[in-house]
Amino acid sequence: MTTKNMHARIAQHEETAEEYRGSEEIVLVFNLFGENYALDVNLVREIVRVPPIITRVPNASHYVRGVINLRGTVIPVMDISQKMGGEPQEITPESRIVVAVLDEDVLFGFLVDAVREVSTIWESQIESADASMDASVDKKYLRGVAKADDGRLIVLLDLASLFELEEGDEKE
Repeated sequence: MTTKNMHARIAQHEETAEEYRGSEEIVLVFNLFGENYALDVNLVREIVRVPPIITRVPNASHYVRGVINLRGTVIPVMDISQKMGGEPQEITPESRIVVAVLDEDVLFGFLVDAVREVSTIWESQIESADASMDASVDKKYLRGVAKADDGRLIVLLDLASLFELEEGDEKE
């Protein structure tokens, strides 16, 4: 077999492997509830340390921790744990605020226990949340569960549904 033929077969094999795996998604992996959760990295604007003071907002929903001033921009900070039905998150030295952007102009932050890594997830690694999740987390906030190459399970969040306004949150 010539070198040219060998390179052609390798390229064909790589294309077949990519087709099998499906499209790729790059995600930010973070800890929450002692588990690995992830969010599409395109939704992440930045990651910041939790400041000493988060200013509380009167009459805000139970999961809104307050607001912070991030270089002149007021950012609401959500407690993702409370929004998903858990207890309020304890702030530790590893805690971070992930500042996310939705619809190009909606900017907000949410607390996570720790940020771990940026990882690539393939479409073929993702299973629906219905089949693989425990009932303690509302499945409407989840896109699915990815089985990483190293054996870890990573829960993929649906940020749009997680922070969608609830009927009771709307002001008249």
